Amino acid sequence: MNGLQQLMAFAQTARRGGFAAAARDLGGAPSTLAKSVARLEVSLGVKLFHRTTRQVSLTPDGERLFRRCERILAEVEDLHAEAAGTRAAVTGTLRLDAPVTYGRLILMPVLAELMQAHPALDLDLRLQDGYADLVRDGLDAAIRVGELRDSTLVARRIDWQDLVLVASPAYLEARGRPERLEDLAGHAAVVFRMPSSGRHRPWQLKSGRRVVELHPPHRAQVSDGDGIVAAAVMGLGLGQVPDFMAADALARGALVEVLRPHRPPPMPVSVVMPSSRLQPPRVRALFEALEPLRQRAARA
Repeated sequence: MNGLQQLMAFAQTARRGGFAAAARDLGGAPSTLAKSVARLEVSLGVKLFHRTTRQVSLTPDGERLFRRCERILAEVEDLHAEAAGTRAAVTGTLRLDAPVTYGRLILMPVLAELMQAHPALDLDLRLQDGYADLVRDGLDAAIRVGELRDSTLVARRIDWQDLVLVASPAYLEARGRPERLEDLAGHAAVVFRMPSSGRHRPWQLKSGRRVVELHPPHRAQVSDGDGIVAAAVMGLGLGQVPDFMAADALARGALVEVLRPHRPPPMPVSVVMPSSRLQPPRVRALFEALEPLRQRAARA
C-alpha cells in the first residue's frame, strides 16, 4: 500500500478499534491492514497502537497522528468532491452528531426525507448529549445547542430552543405552585446531570432583565432529558427541559409549566463543521434539507 492507503488503514483501525472490523469496512483482509499499519509504524519510527488479542488502542503518538490524519483524509475527500463540481451526486456516508432527543424528534424526520431524495446517501447518526470531537471522530457536522465556545468551527443557526420549568399537577397540588423565583426554595428538583462533566446543569431563569442561574437542592439527578420529563410526570419535583421534550406531556395535561414569565431567552441551535473543511455534496444537501427548519424557526 502507498502512503495514503496506509493512513486510511490506520485511521479506520483507530475508529473501529480493531483490524477485523476495519478490514470489513475497507474490503480487505485483517492481515493486510495489520501489515500496512506495521509498515507505517516502521516508516514513522513510532508505535501507533497498543495491541491485544481482541482489540487495539491508540498510543499517545497514535492519538496525535489520528487527529492530523482525519484532517488530511477529509481534505482529500473534499478535494474529490470539489473537483467533481456542484453537480456531483450526493453519495457516501453523512456522519452527524446530535443531542439524543433533538436528533430523534426534530432531526431524524429531516434526514429521512434527505435519504429518500438521495438513494445513494448513507447515514451515520450518533445521538449523545455530550460533545463530540468532529475532527477526531471523522464527522461531517454536528448539531449544537446554546452559544458556541469553539471558535475553530463554522456554524449555521438552524433553530431555537426554549427552556420550560414543569411539574405534574399532582405535585403542584401537594406542594403548591411557585409564583416567584423565591418560591423555588421550598420545592424538590429533578436536575440534569451533564454526561460530559458529571456536574448538574443549573436552571436558567429570567429575573427582570437578567438571566440568573439557580442550583436547586435536588431529589433526583438524571442524565437524559426524557428521563427528567418522566420523573416530573411521576411527581418527583420540578424539572427544566427544552420545550419540545415536554410538549407531549404538556399537551395531555401530564405536566404544567410554571413561572412562564421567567422563561430565559431561547437558546440557538446550530449545525457546525470544521472550519478547514470544504463542503462535499452530502453536506450541502444537508444544509438545504435544514433550510425549512431554519425558516420556520425564524418566523416563530
